[in-house]
Amino acid sequence: MNETMRLSGRDYAADVLKTVAIFGVLTIHGAAYGYGAEIASLDWIAAVFWGSVSRASVPLFFMCSGALMLDPRKDFSLKKLYTKWLPRLVIAMLFWAVIYKLYHLAEEHALTGENFIFSLKQVLLFDQEMHFYYLHIIFIVYFFLPVTRIFAEHAGKRMLEYFLILWLVLGILYPTALHFWPFTLLSGIPKQWALNMTYAAVGYGLLGYYIKFYGQNIKKYVYFLSFFVGFAMVFGFTVIGSVKNQQLYTLFWEGMSPGTAFMAAGIFGLVYSAFWEKEQKKPRRAEMVSKASFCIYLVHLLFLQEYAKRMLFSPYLLSVPVIAAAAFLFGFAVYLVLSRIPIAKKWLI
Repeated sequence: MNETMRLSGRDYAADVLKTVAIFGVLTIHGAAYGYGAEIASLDWIAAVFWGSVSRASVPLFFMCSGALMLDPRKDFSLKKLYTKWLPRLVIAMLFWAVIYKLYHLAEEHALTGENFIFSLKQVLLFDQEMHFYYLHIIFIVYFFLPVTRIFAEHAGKRMLEYFLILWLVLGILYPTALHFWPFTLLSGIPKQWALNMTYAAVGYGLLGYYIKFYGQNIKKYVYFLSFFVGFAMVFGFTVIGSVKNQQLYTLFWEGMSPGTAFMAAGIFGLVYSAFWEKEQKKPRRAEMVSKASFCIYLVHLLFLQEYAKRMLFSPYLLSVPVIAAAAFLFGFAVYLVLSRIPIAKKWLI
């Protein structure tokens, strides 16, 4: 590996990217409250715009995990993976899943012993809040870490590129193409060539690693082009498909859709480019938000489900970012409180 491509000390580019990603997640979920507007109306288009421009947020989290966890300088062991990192994820997931169940029961005035026991069973069977899908996928990403770390360190640039081409074709392009003619005519095993979305997330991690260590060789305009082409695909096809079907068309909003992947690669490369080109001041605010991002991700729907509809006003072009900002302040306040409680800081956020 080219030593000049290694970043020393804390990876502040990853902090900036995680800050972008968490604001993007809040924007996605805030914009969702605006999709009920009349299709093709200005407010509906504004909501779809915000939902599209922020669509790469979860892939960015996967890419940051790859950039950080696959770095050969990262202190890693199977013991640490299975006694520290994975248990923390499991405990945080179960705790907050129960909190959401209690919230919904209280909201429906149905908080009884019987309903509580039933809710606990649902939590243990992974019938949890919608955004916890990220945690369920990150488990797989972590399970693969012992293998992907060895591959990333020893594969070399060309073999990494070969893997990423396979991932792009089988995990990004092909699953989307299967929805269109002539691929809809296929039957049998060829339809199963597509990578399952959960396992395709492993590819995002390796893409993040690749850009971090080899992305300097890629011209900055390529990252710009990747983002804008990706956004045009995500926004354009979503609007066209929705107008045609007279209901929200979400195929190109999937985390493994081509436009989303191009946007994620573009954003990732642009942020790292800023740190490659010249010495940057340490983005302390981004570092702080980065540390809080996991907590914000876990708790933000408690705020949105209670207040987002009340906060939505026309024009949605303005109200969606206001809702996202309010959700951020709520989540960050929760983080500031819980981060001062040692056991909560270690296991719940």
